[in-house]
Amino acid sequence: MTIESIARPALERDPQVLARKVTARLLESGALGTAAASAETTTVVRMCLKWAIQRLEGLPSPERTDRLATAAAGWARAGVPIAAVLHAVHVGFEYGLDLLFGGRDSAERSDIVAGAFVSLELLNVITATVSKAYVRECRAAAVEDRTAAHTLTSMLLGGHPTSAMARACGIRLAERYAVLAVAIPPHPDESRPQLDGRVVARRKLRRLQSGLADRFGTAALSLLSVDGGTVLLPADHPAAAELDEVLRALAGDARVPLTATVVESRPDRVAAAVHDAHELLDIVEQLGRGPGLHRFPDLALQYQLTRPGLGRELLGTRLRPLLEHPDLLATLRIHIGNDLSRRRTAEQMHIHPNTLDHRLRRVGEITGLDPSDPRQLWYLRSALVVCAGGRGQRPA
Repeated sequence: MTIESIARPALERDPQVLARKVTARLLESGALGTAAASAETTTVVRMCLKWAIQRLEGLPSPERTDRLATAAAGWARAGVPIAAVLHAVHVGFEYGLDLLFGGRDSAERSDIVAGAFVSLELLNVITATVSKAYVRECRAAAVEDRTAAHTLTSMLLGGHPTSAMARACGIRLAERYAVLAVAIPPHPDESRPQLDGRVVARRKLRRLQSGLADRFGTAALSLLSVDGGTVLLPADHPAAAELDEVLRALAGDARVPLTATVVESRPDRVAAAVHDAHELLDIVEQLGRGPGLHRFPDLALQYQLTRPGLGRELLGTRLRPLLEHPDLLATLRIHIGNDLSRRRTAEQMHIHPNTLDHRLRRVGEITGLDPSDPRQLWYLRSALVVCAGGRGQRPA
C-alpha cells in the first residue's frame, strides 16, 4: 500500500466538501475568530488541499503563493493576530491529517510517516508565506501611521490644527494636550568603541517610541530625535493622569534617565506651548535640576527671572564681579543648591566648614550681598538663576 492509496481517495472524494469540513472545524475551534472566517478561508483551505494533491503526485512544492499572501495581508488589515492565524493553520493541519490517516493500522505506518513529511513540508511553506505577508503588511501600516501622525503633529506645531485633518489622518484631535519637551541623554553604550554609537542611539529612540505607542497608541504625537524633542499627549487619556509615572516608565523603556517639562494647551495654542516647554527645559538643564518631570508652576519664578527686562539685567550685574573668582561662584551655587547646609556643602566640595564660611564672607564682600542675610540671599539666588539661564553672562 502506498501513500497515494491512502490519501488520494480521501482528497479526491470531494475536495470542496473536505475544504468546507476543515473550515467548519476552524470555526468550531475559534482559532481565527469571526474576522477571518469567511469564503476567503475556505478558498485558502481548498488551495492548500490542491497543493497536497500535487505533492502526493510527486510534483514539487508550490512556487507561487500569491493568493495565500493576499489572504494573510487581508487578515492583518482586519486586525487578526498572526498568532491566531498560525494557530488556525496548525488546527487545520491536525484535522486534515486526522481525516486522511485516522484509523489506519500499523501496517501502513511507513506510508503515514511519508504523508506526515509531506504535511510538514507544506506547513513550512504556509507558515513562511503567512509570516512574510504579515510582516510586510504591518510595516506598511506602521509607515502609514507614522506619516499620518507626523502630518498632524507638524500642523499642530505650526499652529494650524483642524479637526478635518485629524479625521483624515485617522487620529482624534484632543481638546487639550500635555505638551512635553523631552531631553534624551546618550546611552552608555553609545560611547563604547566596539559598538556603532548611531545604531545604539537609534535603538534607544525606537524603544522610547514603542513605549509611547504601547501606552497611548496613535493618540501620542511626537517629533523626537535621539537627543530629545516634543511629545503631545491627550490630557484626557487615562495614562496622562500620572505623567510622572509615565515618564519613569518611558525612561525604563529607553534605558536612560529622561528629563522633561510639561505645559498644558488647547490644540490651537500648541505651538506657543511647545516654545514655552522647551524654554523651561533649557532652564531646568542649566540649573542642573536633574531627570524627572518638571512643571511650569514649580519653575515660574525661575522662568520669569530669565525674561528680558531691566530687572534681569540688574540682577545679572550683581554676580559679575564673581566671574573673576570661579571658586567663590561655585561655592555659592553649591551651597544654595544644598539648601544652605554647611555640612553637605563642605563634604561635597571636600573643604573644611570654616573654609566654607570664609568663602561665603568673601562673596558678601565682593558682591555687596551677604549670603547669611535672608533678604540679600534672595537676590543672590535670583542672580544665579539669571546667570544660569544664559541671558546675561553665564558663570563658569
